[in-house]
Amino acid sequence: MAETLLQVEGMTKLYPGKRKNAPIRAVADVSFEVRRGEVFSLVGESGCGKTTLGRCIVRGLEASSGRVLYTPEEGETVDFLSADKRTYKRLRKELQLIFQDPYSSLNPRMTVFDIISEPLRANARLGRRELEERVAAIAAKTGLDPQYLRRYPHAFSGGQRQRIGIARALVTEPKLVVCDEAVSALDVSIQAQIINLLKDLREQLNMTYLFISHDLSVVEHLSDRVAVMYLGRIVELAPKNELFARPLHPYTQSLLSAVPLPDPELARERLLLEGEVPNPADPPSGCAFHPRCPFRTERCEREAPPLREIMPERLAACHYAGELALPGAIGTKKEAAE
Repeated sequence: MAETLLQVEGMTKLYPGKRKNAPIRAVADVSFEVRRGEVFSLVGESGCGKTTLGRCIVRGLEASSGRVLYTPEEGETVDFLSADKRTYKRLRKELQLIFQDPYSSLNPRMTVFDIISEPLRANARLGRRELEERVAAIAAKTGLDPQYLRRYPHAFSGGQRQRIGIARALVTEPKLVVCDEAVSALDVSIQAQIINLLKDLREQLNMTYLFISHDLSVVEHLSDRVAVMYLGRIVELAPKNELFARPLHPYTQSLLSAVPLPDPELARERLLLEGEVPNPADPPSGCAFHPRCPFRTERCEREAPPLREIMPERLAACHYAGELALPGAIGTKKEAAE
């Protein structure tokens, strides 16, 4: 078992409801751990709370409750959310965030050099020469030509801007990087370049990723373990290969069945969900997924299933997890399927 780098305990994020209605639970009592050196992915439909969760972890948003226990290479485990100002400043550079939109996340009035160097100036006292050397080094590692560092973001393409965002996040040599839909705004060909870049940088700089995405094809290529979120909660958590081969939760199967197959000779059974995602301000009783689940029973309507270990390394929040024969992401020949 790899060493735990980050442990999230009981993370909850509430937003006030309209007209004094019940609060909106964007994230509801989420717990998981991220192991040192792995790529841990959060997946789910838009609005499931994965981005909110990622930003709460790095204190980009203030969590309503919960703990984020971070274990640095040297020193004791610290609750990052309740750390005092001095401890927070010391550890802040070790947890960084790559934003989704490479256009709006860069200040158009700052040069690329200023954008990348800003975290260094805020977290370390470096001379001008050392600052320039650090920025030039990370720019080269992320595929940016150092001679273009004096230009402004508008002079770069979307893929190049995302490289700038990656360089800005990595210049402080973080141990954990939260990648918030880091490739979803890019063309498919550029996505592949950025994904390969992230993989190479992970090995070169000995980093850990918390990768947030709705694209299971990307998640399959990059991840070690995957957590599936629905309506602010984790409904399944498993090693990537096992989750893609045999999901334990019907919602996971529905996501996998929507992934396009690259071979036109292959077919896969689709699980089409009924209805829409429930209102997080007024979630259904029992299992939050039961209004859309084809396998629901009366028990699902009245009793909320806990996230429990079904088999080693595999957790699911379903009363019938392990009993349902749910197909995975692998297709079969069309003749056989017929």
